[in-house]
Amino acid sequence: MVLNDCFARRVRLDRLYRNGSGGLLIVPLDHPISGDPIIHSGLGGGLDRLVGEVAANGADAVVLHKGAVRQVDPQRFRDLSLIVHLSAGTGLTADPDAKVLVCSVEEALRMGADAVSVHVNAGSRTEARQLADLAAVSAACARWGVPLLAMVYARGPDIADGRAPRLVAHAAAIAAELGADLVKTAMPRTLADLAELTAASPIPVLAAGGDARDATAALAHLADAMRAGAGGVAAGRLVFNAADPGAVVRRLAALVHDRIPVHSR
Repeated sequence: MVLNDCFARRVRLDRLYRNGSGGLLIVPLDHPISGDPIIHSGLGGGLDRLVGEVAANGADAVVLHKGAVRQVDPQRFRDLSLIVHLSAGTGLTADPDAKVLVCSVEEALRMGADAVSVHVNAGSRTEARQLADLAAVSAACARWGVPLLAMVYARGPDIADGRAPRLVAHAAAIAAELGADLVKTAMPRTLADLAELTAASPIPVLAAGGDARDATAALAHLADAMRAGAGGVAAGRLVFNAADPGAVVRRLAALVHDRIPVHSR
């Protein structure tokens, strides 16, 4: 866990790491703006029910946009941290890699956020603006004592493979250099490259959930990431596309908190 001299940030980081395992399981549910529905057709109760399933089965935090927070019973956050996502972009625009800020750190704090997150696509046409946004949010987080999760990916018109080890390492370095406490990014494919990435990063690297169309392969890759030293998992589609989201969260929680290999479940 990253420590610093700001008491408020330490308190909020301790809340994120309440399980005491040294690993984080975060479930991002910020997808509807980009065009991905997050409510499984068989799960009644909407977003509030889904967040309840996430909270009851061992996740440490969810990522929500500011409007979505209002759809959730505040009691869900008794044992679950709230990360408010500050970035947005849709798949309807000519540049689907573009992201803009749609919420401020102060606004997120008024909603009760324990942390905030920002998305950056390095290599995109609007990279310069996204980097400036991350830097501005980092400054505001330092001012208010708020942990910052940076979701940084190598994505753009000239990026052929966003999981190439050199590009993933660069993405993680961007997050650390601009003041993030945690970075979520795509994971390289091999154990050796995973281990090199996590060892080199000065901040915890959270493994992105990957392609939910093959849940078995995605879980196996996340297990590899944890064995290679990842600071945790941030999986959204893997959870909300599942027939039983709670069961998937339990498997991920066992992997992240108890270090139980996927094949033994």
